[in-house]
Amino acid sequence: MTAKYATTCGVCSKPVQPGEEIAKSGERWGHAACATEAAAAPTPPAKKRPARPDMPAIEGALEVWTDGACSGNPGPGGWAWATRDGRQAAGGEAPTTNQRMEIRAALEAVRALDGPLVVVSDSTYVVNCFRDGWWKGWIARGWVTSARKPVVSRDLWEPLVELVERRGDVSFRWVKGHSGDEMNDLVDRLAVEQSKSAAPA
Repeated sequence: MTAKYATTCGVCSKPVQPGEEIAKSGERWGHAACATEAAAAPTPPAKKRPARPDMPAIEGALEVWTDGACSGNPGPGGWAWATRDGRQAAGGEAPTTNQRMEIRAALEAVRALDGPLVVVSDSTYVVNCFRDGWWKGWIARGWVTSARKPVVSRDLWEPLVELVERRGDVSFRWVKGHSGDEMNDLVDRLAVEQSKSAAPA
């Protein structure tokens, strides 16, 4: 194809004169030679975002997996926690939200288990609150977010934050949900069962 009008090459940014051979490279038009060269060039690898560092944990800390589930949002919900040594608990309530059940699961685990603890959750909301220190800003602003709105589920966040801060031996780690982690799958199953039990007959 030849250019009808004077323009600029979308690849090399040099002028294209009327009558010059042009071709498309991706979404851009340019000199035919530039477009061919661009098509032959290897695609640079996508930049990977660096993994977020885990919170430091006390060596030998007990790992506890937590999860929340909700059928509808709001709707009947369930929460659960479990450790590899077989300890576990679960409960449900209605109506509630998925976020509330995620927070409740962590709160119940921290209340129930003594000693250094790593709470493993697939909720970035729960994990980032502690890893990134959101709770410090909430308290400093009187339980108001940086967007100047009241912190949702303060009735669960406040006792969890107080307990974690007082103990000083609890850290949080994120795990991708439904990714083959057997303990995450277990607490998900337990939480879903509780959400079904909490549903009105």
